Amino acid sequence: MILVKRTAAASVRKAVFLLALSAGLMGSMAQAQVTAFMQAVAEASSSDASIAAFYKANGYKPIWTGTGSQDKSRRSALLKALASADDHGLPTKSYDVQFLQTNLRAVKSDRDLGRIEVELSRLFLQYATDVQTGILTPGKIDPGLVMQVPYRGRTQTLVAFAKSSPAGFIKSLPPSSPEYTRLMKAKFELEKQLGGGGWGPKVNANKLEPGMSGPAVVSLRNRLIAMGYMRRSAGQSYDGNLQAAVQQFQLANGLNPDGVAGDGTLTEINVSPEARLASIVVAMERERWINMPLGKRHVWVNLTDFTARIVDNGKVTFETRSVVGANRNDQRSPEFSDMMEFMVINPTWNVPRSITVKEYLPMLQKNPNAAGHLRIINSRGQTVDRSSVDFTQFNARNFPFDMKQPPSDGNALGLVKFMFPNKYNIYLHDTPSKNLFGREVRAFSHGCIRLADPFDFAYALLAKQTNDPQGLFKSMLATGVETVLPLETPIPVHLVYRTAFTSSKGQINYRRDIYGRDAHIFSELQKAGVVLRAVQS
Repeated sequence: MILVKRTAAASVRKAVFLLALSAGLMGSMAQAQVTAFMQAVAEASSSDASIAAFYKANGYKPIWTGTGSQDKSRRSALLKALASADDHGLPTKSYDVQFLQTNLRAVKSDRDLGRIEVELSRLFLQYATDVQTGILTPGKIDPGLVMQVPYRGRTQTLVAFAKSSPAGFIKSLPPSSPEYTRLMKAKFELEKQLGGGGWGPKVNANKLEPGMSGPAVVSLRNRLIAMGYMRRSAGQSYDGNLQAAVQQFQLANGLNPDGVAGDGTLTEINVSPEARLASIVVAMERERWINMPLGKRHVWVNLTDFTARIVDNGKVTFETRSVVGANRNDQRSPEFSDMMEFMVINPTWNVPRSITVKEYLPMLQKNPNAAGHLRIINSRGQTVDRSSVDFTQFNARNFPFDMKQPPSDGNALGLVKFMFPNKYNIYLHDTPSKNLFGREVRAFSHGCIRLADPFDFAYALLAKQTNDPQGLFKSMLATGVETVLPLETPIPVHLVYRTAFTSSKGQINYRRDIYGRDAHIFSELQKAGVVLRAVQS
């Protein structure tokens, strides 16, 4: 469903007027009745501990319904913010101005006004939480969403708001990151395109390539023009300009930029603008979930983009391709933030219990000598003689051994792993399987992140603590012995999942929803009342 937006200014002006009129009642009533206001505030806030604590601390005084200019400024700032909530992709029906107007018309006493006072604080806190740290609770949506959302204290938010410039405080609530700002801009531009009719008909073809001509080529040209990838043209052949436009589209969509509109490229070109708008709205919600300082230097792993980047002061200073978890229930890479503390050179692979019993135990039951590159270790740390064990007597629950792979060129972790210790047993590492990095979609691991250029990644990390990062790393590598190399300054690591994101210049990029997570999130946003809109000029 697409909501066509016009204006809510008249409703806001009316609500502000009614609030001012109702606030005047308080000033006209006898001093003895002020106690009734205080009692009403106490009663109305009793079901919300955060609001109750705020009013108890401030002596049950109004911050919204008083007659002073500051209360008026707060009311005006809040109502203005609610009127533009859909700019942020928020559920505007949750902030029902019409319902507020109805309650305001019914105000006849200080008790009524006290209830309105608390309702305004509740409405403010709902908006503040939604726009600051998200509408949804990630962990309730998908088991892979294990990030810790940086929620703010609700009482403290009210206290800070009451002491601040109302308009300035509300303006500061959404994420201040450049990415959020650029996503909002991309959202508005796409909404205007929807209001103007979208991108036109889909391209009806299986493959189009340079030298071809005909209706399908014209359809491709027109759609790319509408998307902004090429200037208006009357050309009807697949010429150099169209090929360049296809390549730009491919780069912005994580596709092989060969300039040929094959099946994969045409599938992405034919994605509807409504679906792309949904991706942007989800990306904005995700940006709210991570609304915190990311670190002047941090590692940014976008699972859908299959890349790992080092970012210094907002600029990407290193980038490498990655392989992420396969799209299976127990292998999808989770999303969370942590601190990278050290790297392990010449690592031992301690096979996770889940892999041991699900993959290797059945192999050992068929052939005790299977997976001979792995050592089987008992509870005393001793290597077990395979020929002395009847593996058929064990199952996933009672298998008493661990499995390890010693350091080597063929180790499953390669020659280095990068550790940010976490309960999910996720880390970044090298791999001997280099062929997968040439794939367009790279979701093949058991959940950890494999890097195409792990040595260069290590050098970039170590460059902040030594004048010879390459020499330091290689000297430890040459020993062949497992060695822990601490990072003098731990680095934040963020594993994220963005099917829509922007470049530093503001260009919007899209990626496939490899795990189906964003589709699920958007469905939940719709249930919460979020509606896509088209803006008419």
